[in-house]
This record gives sequence, C-alpha cells and structure tokens, in this order.
Amino acid sequence: MPPTDARTDTGVPPRRPSAPGADDTTLELRLPADFLALFAAAESGPPDADDDLLDSVAAWGPATTPAGTFRLRPVRIERDLATVAGWMNDPVVAAFWELAGPESVTADHLRAQLDGDGRSVPCLGVLDGTPMSYFEIYRADLDPLARHYPARPHDTGVHLLIGGGADRGRGLGTVLLRAVADLVLDHRPRCTRVLAEPDIRNTPSVSAFLSAGFRYSAELELPDKRAALMVRDRALRHVL
Repeated sequence: MPPTDARTDTGVPPRRPSAPGADDTTLELRLPADFLALFAAAESGPPDADDDLLDSVAAWGPATTPAGTFRLRPVRIERDLATVAGWMNDPVVAAFWELAGPESVTADHLRAQLDGDGRSVPCLGVLDGTPMSYFEIYRADLDPLARHYPARPHDTGVHLLIGGGADRGRGLGTVLLRAVADLVLDHRPRCTRVLAEPDIRNTPSVSAFLSAGFRYSAELELPDKRAALMVRDRALRHVL
C-alpha cells in the first residue's frame, strides 16, 4: 500500500505543440517540486562549517510537560557513555536497538553521529534534571530512510528509548514524544513534519506514537526491519 501522503497528481503533463520539422516523438517530463528540491540540496555539496543541519538542538531549551520539565541534552561520550550503554544492554531495549555488548559497541554508534556532518544528533532526554531516555534527532530527508518513502526537504526523524523499566508502561513515552515533536516544529521552521519508523512488531512504541499525535502513514520494508512510518504533521499539530 502506498503512503497516505504520496503524491497522486504528478502524471505526465500535456505535450506542447512541436515546432515545424521537430521530432514529434519527444516527450516532456515534469518532476514534482519536492523531488527537485531534494536533488538541489544534494547537488549543493556538503554544508558549510557554519551551517547546522538541525538548527542547533543544544539551544532548543526546555519543554513543560505533564510529567515535568523536559529537555534534550546532546550526548558527550566522556560523560554519558556508561549511562547509554547500560540502557542498550537492557534486554527489552536490545531486542530492537541491537547494540548490546561492551561499551565500545555503544561508543561506536555514538561517534558515528558525533563525528558526522550533523545530520543526526544523539541526545539524553532529561526529565526534571534526571537523564531517563535517549533520543536521536536526525534529518530523515538526508538519511537512507529517504529511499523508502516520498521524502520532503527538512523532514526530521526521531528515535527513542526509555531507559529505566520503571518509566515504561505508564504513558511517559507518549508525553515525551509529543514534547520532542513540538520542540522540532517550534525550532525548525522549515520542517513540515516529524517522522519515526519503529519496528512494526514493537506494539507499545507504535501505540505511543499514535497517542502522541502521529499518524500511521505506511508500512516500510527497510534493510534491517519492517517498520511503521509514523508522521506528525505541522498542519495538524494542534488537532491531534
């Protein structure tokens, strides 16, 4: 089934009249504006040193939620590795993240983002001053995910795990997902939607996204999983 937001009005346009003597077999093809924008971004080359692909996540500030004051704090390996690696070795988390093992496994995963061009920012989710969750905020339109759905410029993706077992199963994931999606939309004016692609087998995760104002858009066959494409639209953020 195609994504619910797939374009369906982009067929071949009417042919223009041919000039005298021209080969009448020539066809004119017009590409959707979103598709052209993606190519323009790719052809512009790597970002300048002063560019920030995610509009300075570190400066986004706190969000007030029903569970307390929440903020995203970008990861520093020397400070946060033991915490994140501990969560990755929780069997519930490891079943979907597949990063269990020595701290070096988690360190490699974090460094791949921290040493990159800024298209993915690993963060601790800090609630009332206590780190209790892990997020990755990433440019979905610049990610391999974009090969599997009709991407738009500045689509922003979210990965999430709740660290402690005591914080799971009581609706906290829904509260945090809504808060993070709001932070993205508040601080990234060019972003029209926030995306996620949880494993479709992870029913609690899919349910949390639905309760946080995301809609189910499509089922995706990704290289490492079958995923539910979840979308929170800027235009619907005050409705859902």
